[in-house]
Amino acid sequence: MQAILDLLPVVAFFVAYKLRGIYVATAVLMIGMVLLLAVTWLRRREITVLMGVSAALVLLGGSATLILHDPVFIKWKPTVYFWLMALVFLGSSFVGRTPLAQALLGSALPEASVLPRGIWLRLNVAWALLFATLGALNLYVAYRLPESTWVSFKAYGLTAALLVFGIAQALWLGRRAARASA
Repeated sequence: MQAILDLLPVVAFFVAYKLRGIYVATAVLMIGMVLLLAVTWLRRREITVLMGVSAALVLLGGSATLILHDPVFIKWKPTVYFWLMALVFLGSSFVGRTPLAQALLGSALPEASVLPRGIWLRLNVAWALLFATLGALNLYVAYRLPESTWVSFKAYGLTAALLVFGIAQALWLGRRAARASA
């Protein structure tokens, strides 16, 4: 349920863009993020750090976009978020006992908890590389292609890339865990 809620601001942004353009879409995204925070807080009594950072970036980039009437700020939001995520994933390899990939995926795949730290570290680096690549790709699309292409890429391409990579990682972990327990 939370995953569907998390996507609603992006869907609203895409629809608003198609109907009214980038500035209305930016305002809709900002309102959507505030509503998402409120609904999540009411349901769970907590806001994850990732959601908080994403909301802060939307509100900062969105405000700059609307005040300065320049969409470049909202276009940078995915890149800044992804590059921060890449740094967090890399940093978690050196700080703490558990890499972030293990902390996030280990609870979803308890059978994978038996895997050695080296596997989790490789997975951590894979996520960091994915986020770094998606951040760079977002900038390429934002600066080299038409705005409408960037909006579609943001709504569909980035979401699909994360979903496909996550499913591939879960399958890979499942196979590794099955081999480790056999």
